[in-house]
Amino acid sequence: MDVIAHIDKALEAAQMDAVDILRTFFLLAAATTVSISLPSSLRDRFLPYGPRATKTATAPAPAPAPSDDAAASCRPDAQASEPSPAPRHASRSGILDYLATWQVPHSYFTQFYITSVASSIFWAAQLVWRGRIFHAIASRVSEEHSQQSMALTQVLICWILLAIQGSRRLWESFIFAKPSTSKMSIAHWLLGLGFYLAAGVAIWIEGSGAIQTSRLTLADFQFTNAPSIRTLVCVPLFLIASGFQHDCHHFLFSLKKYTLPDHPLFRGIVCPHYGAECIIYLSLTYLAAPPGQVVNKTMLSCLIFVVVNLGLTAQNTKAWYMQKFGREAVQDRWLMIPYLF
Repeated sequence: MDVIAHIDKALEAAQMDAVDILRTFFLLAAATTVSISLPSSLRDRFLPYGPRATKTATAPAPAPAPSDDAAASCRPDAQASEPSPAPRHASRSGILDYLATWQVPHSYFTQFYITSVASSIFWAAQLVWRGRIFHAIASRVSEEHSQQSMALTQVLICWILLAIQGSRRLWESFIFAKPSTSKMSIAHWLLGLGFYLAAGVAIWIEGSGAIQTSRLTLADFQFTNAPSIRTLVCVPLFLIASGFQHDCHHFLFSLKKYTLPDHPLFRGIVCPHYGAECIIYLSLTYLAAPPGQVVNKTMLSCLIFVVVNLGLTAQNTKAWYMQKFGREAVQDRWLMIPYLF
């Protein structure tokens, strides 16, 4: 209870609520990822993973050959001298090299989607029966955010779509799995788990006002009312992007070895499956918008993290393609979405 009281005092002092905390988490995660990508000393060690990761990213620099002065100091008549201190930058490099060895198998990506599906199931139970954890979060949503609430049907549709996304990716991670010795940074793994846990809350938190004042019944699953224009646009957009992404993943799995993809979706785009992921979250961002608002701002912050994270990975992929297959092979290709990025 003391911990909860301290959290409430901190939120009150910062004039923030649970919605603000979620938005801040996504934006800070995006800013941190960008910060790591700027200096090469961090980018080369912590961002690449899977086939893009190279041993040189974390391998310590070879020891320099002894100079003439060093060789002379080994002679019996050489005067003893105090060893010169190691350069400060070398010490920092050694620490970064050590941190870069904190890795987990690349196959741990499956845990992201296990977390996503488990989160969807957990929150379904919490929302239907208004469980303690739901109440603990919803009671810390400000009155302003509660009044500008998504409709109950909106929450239900968005939850279903996010559950579909997580379930499909989990299924793909099993059927498209190949033996691999690739690694990824433990920081990348922890950030991914945090993202999927936060996304499971973000999809409904701006509808907490409606959830608390309305009882979810079987009638809410009938969708007897005519869908809104927003639903008619965003749901098909979500499904089409999901289909494109699945097709890309299936094609990559079908490659006998890691070669330059020649699938139609890849011919003008380096990572079309990343672009599809962005469109999936874009559709949820518009679909979850409370009445009177253009977008759901919590899901927008979630989308920003997705775009930043995948955009940086796409840049690394393009650089890796150039190194492996030649600059001319991919230099004219867009990273994720044609004519935009």
